[in-house]
Amino acid sequence: MEGSCQCVLAVLVVVAGLAAFGSSYQIIEGPKNATVLVGQEARFNCTVSRGWSLIMWALNGTVVLSVTPMGVIITSNHFTSKNYTEGDDFISEMIIHDVQLSDAGHIKCSLQNSGREGSAFLSVQVVGELLVHTDSLVVIEDEPCNVTCRAVGWNPLPELFWEIGVPVSDSSFHSVLEPDDPPSVLSILALTPRGSGNLTCVAKMKGLQARDSRTINLTVAPPHSESSSLRKSADVETNQETFEQKLKGGNENYGYSAELASSPAKSSGSSLPAQQSSRQPQQVTQQLMQQVTQQATQQATKQEPELHQQAPTSRPHVSFYTVGPRMTRNVTLV
Repeated sequence: MEGSCQCVLAVLVVVAGLAAFGSSYQIIEGPKNATVLVGQEARFNCTVSRGWSLIMWALNGTVVLSVTPMGVIITSNHFTSKNYTEGDDFISEMIIHDVQLSDAGHIKCSLQNSGREGSAFLSVQVVGELLVHTDSLVVIEDEPCNVTCRAVGWNPLPELFWEIGVPVSDSSFHSVLEPDDPPSVLSILALTPRGSGNLTCVAKMKGLQARDSRTINLTVAPPHSESSSLRKSADVETNQETFEQKLKGGNENYGYSAELASSPAKSSGSSLPAQQSSRQPQQVTQQLMQQVTQQATQQATKQEPELHQQAPTSRPHVSFYTVGPRMTRNVTLV
């Protein structure tokens, strides 16, 4: 009886020892999810307790790195490891260099002869191109217009929004998915500008601080500039026609002639006193005719010898200028 009790006690000690031995190499903390851009590094940590013999790292079910107490077993330079000790715990860090889209997926840390494991997910993102049709745009003031911006080659597609640096009376924007290859997203900004400035299209990556932007210089032109020019030309023609009508239908001032004042030769040296400008047109005309007749008689007397030799073929014709610009009165002396 006593021997049987001692045998059972020995079995319990062995079971307890096996349990204690099994708990000596367990995963205390597994890796955590990570999101990186293409070309960057991805790092994952796995913390295990003392007593471990082999740590295995797998990507999408394939072991890519193994760690033993003696060192690291590397199968590809794309995957490397660093080790740290923190008290009685051991930390294995796996590093994925120059991350590519094919590296996205499940990351797993496991121990040999242990059913426990730690897992995480690696997300890989790509910053593509941000395109605008032009970096300089001219629009009409207070007239609605649209400005577009397209993000191509991003994974996943970014969020697009606008930074408006111009005075506007109204603005709004929306984005449209385009199922191209690769997919793209188009953002359309509708605004009614009231002044010049800059418009900036911004693409922001979801989950990361990565962003890109493009700026468009917006110049606002005065409204209806062509119509204004046509209207000014029409006004000039109308004013000219009105002026000519006034010349035709207005009263003539017979007391003053701008051409006589500026061309003494045409008036044969005669001039009128300033007071005559206020006299009646008929009186002024008669006096001018008398003066011209006297001057013609005097000239005829002086040239009498010549007149005997060569008689005039026509009656003397005298022109004198009366009133208004470019208006001439002709008087034939009988």
